[in-house]
Amino acid sequence: MSNTPFINRSEIKDYLAKVDPDVLDYIQQCEIQIDKLAEIGYQLSSERHLPTLLNAIIEEGMRITNADGGTLYLATEDDRLAFEIMKTKSLGTDMGGIADMSIPDFLYPVKLYLKDGTPNDHMISAHVGVSGETLNIPDAYENEVFDFSGTKAFDSKNNYRSKSFLCIAMKNHENDIIGVLQLLNAIDPVTEKIITFSEDMQKLIESLASQAAVAITNVRLIEGLENLLESFIQLIADAIDEKSPYTGGHCSRVPVLAILLAEKVNQCQEGLFADVQFSKEDMDELRIAAWLHDVGKITTPEYVVDKATKLETIYDRVHELNARFEVLKRDAEIKYLIAVAETSDKDKLKQLKEDYDASLIQLESDRLFLNQCNTGGEFMADELKERVHNIARQKIMLNGEEQDLLSEEWVMNLNISRGTLSNFERDKINDHITVTINMLEKLPFPKHLKRVPEFAGGHHETMIGTGYPKGLKKEDMSIQARIMGIADIFEALTASDRPYKKGKTLSEAMRIMGFFKADHHIDADLFDIFLSEGIFQTYAEEYLDPKYIDEVNVQKYLDIKPKELDK
Repeated sequence: MSNTPFINRSEIKDYLAKVDPDVLDYIQQCEIQIDKLAEIGYQLSSERHLPTLLNAIIEEGMRITNADGGTLYLATEDDRLAFEIMKTKSLGTDMGGIADMSIPDFLYPVKLYLKDGTPNDHMISAHVGVSGETLNIPDAYENEVFDFSGTKAFDSKNNYRSKSFLCIAMKNHENDIIGVLQLLNAIDPVTEKIITFSEDMQKLIESLASQAAVAITNVRLIEGLENLLESFIQLIADAIDEKSPYTGGHCSRVPVLAILLAEKVNQCQEGLFADVQFSKEDMDELRIAAWLHDVGKITTPEYVVDKATKLETIYDRVHELNARFEVLKRDAEIKYLIAVAETSDKDKLKQLKEDYDASLIQLESDRLFLNQCNTGGEFMADELKERVHNIARQKIMLNGEEQDLLSEEWVMNLNISRGTLSNFERDKINDHITVTINMLEKLPFPKHLKRVPEFAGGHHETMIGTGYPKGLKKEDMSIQARIMGIADIFEALTASDRPYKKGKTLSEAMRIMGFFKADHHIDADLFDIFLSEGIFQTYAEEYLDPKYIDEVNVQKYLDIKPKELDK
């Protein structure tokens, strides 16, 4: 335990007030400066927007020293100091950072090294940027060490007098110089004359520069991690794109729709969403979830994802089907020729020819029919399915063995009622949601991205628990997850780059989404915003081929009321 007696600051101040008020005033000013420095240290550590952070650094430096001007440089990767912020109070100059005016193009970055590789010691900022030495210059016009020709030219042009300079390096935790803070013309608060930056001022600014460097490094580190995450997301999307160009386009377009809808929700002044306000972090969370909502498809076989026809696996087996019909035609021809060779009866020959021609016509009809079945559609009637079965039962010699023309697996695929996917393949596709959730839940997302798995995994749920994979209801889902559902469905309906279907026009897509609204498959209130705010139109003008953009009766779909649910 320390033997140093407790110091009562109040008693000392009372004593100094009687004995030496000037000393008391100096101590109080120092206390104010220290408190201010501690306060700005807290502000710098909490600020995440780099331009705002840089502006706070230079303004605090000017406040502490009562400087008329200041310039903040940041080091670049090519050994230069780039102008980031320039301020001169008496001239009303405020450029860079968060100011309305940007740094002029003619202010080129300051080179830290000359062409021969030696340090650029003629420029004050470059010297500090290389050496890390603090320079406190009482009068630039009397200094013969550094080149102030540019400063003097500026003064001449603006009727200004640059005099005292304080130039300090900003060093990070690894002692690397990441920038330079340069203050100009300290002003005496009493006489309002330009004075030299005092030693106390210099120490305070050196402390400020040290805190600033750490804060800048932290912001850059966070930005770097965010960029890494963004790049990882893009990498995953690119991987899906390489595997299936159709889902790749989907992954990049759903975020556009999701953000468009979320922005309109933010603007609601009345109604159910009047109190909803998504922050920047919320919007980032939704955008990332939208990018990753189909990440589970990376595990789905591409022949399932891209299945363009019913018989397609790794290749479209319709070519094999057609080859089998050529075998049947060959067999019919052989049978006909043998029969012709065995008779000379004209009537029988005529009948043989008629039967042969009829068999060829029937075979070609069956082949064309099966080819048509293979393309898939919205509905397949029972009588058509029965015809597939009848055709399949025809016999064919393959590999020296008689067998049915079509296997049970072929028949099952050709009789798919809707689309091109079998139940097994559809389950495999649907399983990507579970895989997506599992994959995303394993990632250590930062606090502001914790809900990404929930948002990404909810786009196939409905408002009444009939969706998948969790069978959630509206009250179980966040607004963002419900937004995702609308964005995913609308993009899928209007996409024209799928191998298994044609893109739908806006009116066709809205008709289907109107059914979804009535059946509680999507959030009716969010869909009304999607309609009334013209989000579908905004998206279409940017992403759809003009031939798919037609007139939509918005009011018709706004008037749709979700069906009454059984209680």
